[in-house]
Amino acid sequence: MLKAIAIIAVVLAVGIAAVLVFALTKPDTFRVERSLAVKAPAAAIYPLVADFHFWVSWSPYEERDPDMKRSLGGTASGKGATYAWDGNNNVGAGHMEILEATTPSKLRIKLDFERPFEGHNTAEFTFVPQGDATLVTWTMYGPALFMSKVMQVFINMDTMIGKDFETGLAGLKKLTEK
Repeated sequence: MLKAIAIIAVVLAVGIAAVLVFALTKPDTFRVERSLAVKAPAAAIYPLVADFHFWVSWSPYEERDPDMKRSLGGTASGKGATYAWDGNNNVGAGHMEILEATTPSKLRIKLDFERPFEGHNTAEFTFVPQGDATLVTWTMYGPALFMSKVMQVFINMDTMIGKDFETGLAGLKKLTEK
């Protein structure tokens, strides 16, 4: 019986060590990006992203916790606008600040997560005219800390976050193609 327990303990230890070593091989940074063509001018889409008051109408994260606490501050929109949230385990807590706002072509946002995991990332939105449409691109990138690398052994972060971005971009499309 003790021999079986010892074998199980060794197998578990080797398995955990293998996961940790494999995690070390993951990149030190991550990048998730999705784009969608929207049949509307950039000037019609940009304000929905540049003003955090409008995020409730299209952001996929807003639907995950109807009781989420939100706090908006700084400027009304564009550079200096801030948004903080505190919600359930599906949305966690954190804050954002628009660092760069080039109307109507680009927004760069400092994105800090407090829970369930701490993270300090950058989100960017670009709006590129393409004929009668605008190519809207939502990107998030930042450092991949060790715990993030361990998670990447089991979860494809690009797929997980990318689905949220696709949902959000579809929400922007629906709002602006009316």
